[in-house]
Amino acid sequence: MPQISVQNLAKTFRVPEREGGFIASVRSIFKRRHKEVRAVDGIHFTIDEGEIVGFLGPNGAGKTTTLKILSGLLHPTSGEARVMGHIPWKRESEYLRRISMLMGQRTQLHWDLPAIDSFLVHGSIYGLPKEQYRTTLDELVALLDIGDVLKKQVRSLSLGERMKCEICVSLLHRPSVLFLDEPTIGVDIAMQARIREFIRNYNRQHGATIILTSHYMADVTALCKRIIVIDKGHILFDGPLPELSRKLAPFKVIKIDLDRDLNGYDLAALGDVLVREERKVSLRVPKGEAASVTSKLLTDLAVLDLTIEDPPIEDVISRVFGGESTK
Repeated sequence: MPQISVQNLAKTFRVPEREGGFIASVRSIFKRRHKEVRAVDGIHFTIDEGEIVGFLGPNGAGKTTTLKILSGLLHPTSGEARVMGHIPWKRESEYLRRISMLMGQRTQLHWDLPAIDSFLVHGSIYGLPKEQYRTTLDELVALLDIGDVLKKQVRSLSLGERMKCEICVSLLHRPSVLFLDEPTIGVDIAMQARIREFIRNYNRQHGATIILTSHYMADVTALCKRIIVIDKGHILFDGPLPELSRKLAPFKVIKIDLDRDLNGYDLAALGDVLVREERKVSLRVPKGEAASVTSKLLTDLAVLDLTIEDPPIEDVISRVFGGESTK
């Protein structure tokens, strides 16, 4: 059985709306208007035990709503979901003890207390044996380099320091399923790499199943062999990371190194110019025209080296999310 199974899952929110101004404000007291917002619209997917899956989409796509449903924080409007055989929104103790959800924009630490106090509370809630608690805490503190902030009041921590503490408290009970919503937000590049390495090792050592959302493509490319792209509540793509370029962005990037300067050569007539220097050029062209454009470049210019590549994954995501045509 899949570790996570989602079938025709949907979530609709009923939100109030009114026009601006005093009269509209008074009118809304007696007659309030609402509209329905379909945050998740009949999605399907399954995830096997031990998979790390990237869950990508623009702001408002439905990513966080889906994760909140799977973690039991929200009830769906319709559809089914099971995680480790449990229905998440029943919030059974056995289920909650085996999952963790980390939201980069939300805190689970006590704002007015030192971080170490929140860790102790977390350990007590989950009934962690003292030896296991201490071993896991020492491991996480060393990895995240937070030894000097444990006794500081949480409100006084920087965003990066707080995010490290959030990761630490989320993993103290060694969950089997992790829902990670922007886990590296606010930390520097070196710490992002260390967090990614920790997530990778945690997955290998414990066989944890992980759904990861991130706007940092380095997180996704480093950790996820499979990605799901969601937008406006619908899944646009579900498959291996390299397949995204082939399915959603049917174009190629041609890079050339030249023996001499361009001298006014009209590159724009051949494709979208990504890089134009005197002796270095990158062009984005439709996949079906790559061969003919390459032939013309070799004929017209003194080419030292030429490569034809799939576009960077960041470019593909940007085009899809920006609503550009991929046909």
